[in-house]
Amino acid sequence: MVQELRSSRNVLRRGTGIALALSVALASVSPVAAQSLTDRFKSLFGGKSDEPAEPKPAPAPGQPTDDEIDCPQVTVRSGASTYAVGASGKPAVGSDIRFQATITKMARECARGGAGITTRIGIQGRVIAGPAGAPATVEVPLRVAVVQGGIGEKVIASKAYRTTVEMSEGGSVPFTFVAEDLTYPVPSAATADSYIFYVGFDPQALSPEPKARKKK
Repeated sequence: MVQELRSSRNVLRRGTGIALALSVALASVSPVAAQSLTDRFKSLFGGKSDEPAEPKPAPAPGQPTDDEIDCPQVTVRSGASTYAVGASGKPAVGSDIRFQATITKMARECARGGAGITTRIGIQGRVIAGPAGAPATVEVPLRVAVVQGGIGEKVIASKAYRTTVEMSEGGSVPFTFVAEDLTYPVPSAATADSYIFYVGFDPQALSPEPKARKKK
């Protein structure tokens, strides 16, 4: 009877030790695991979401601050909000869809430099597996453009990007991408209000760039 009580106490102690170890392990990773996708998206533009952003250096005398720069609104280009891929040789319709990507959130930041205005365009989206089954990794093609709106839109700058998304067993994976190298000339005061950032999916971004012809 005494031996049974001792063995049961040992089991309880071991169980308590395991539970304590698990609680410590969970506590050590919970800040990262609990960080929401929105927090990670915000951190791309100002460090960690729970810490104040580092102060920016003061502009040169006579130069406008970043707050005074008119940073255009960002929106999704009409017809480019989704990107679907079908099974080999089949259109992305119904049960033949392998996966579909959508854009869910955007953000932008502008800063003036020697080459003009440099932008940071953040794109947040999600890739969902389709009935035909998604591959292990998905290449998502994106395009960011600066456009002067009005009668007859004028493209000021445009650049294609791609990002790789690793799919999970759940079949629904978020992705975040930041385009940091799009630069365009400072617009005049008369046209600045008509500028807009367009983002969207662009399948042509997955095509290899044409090779330059060799001179004879």
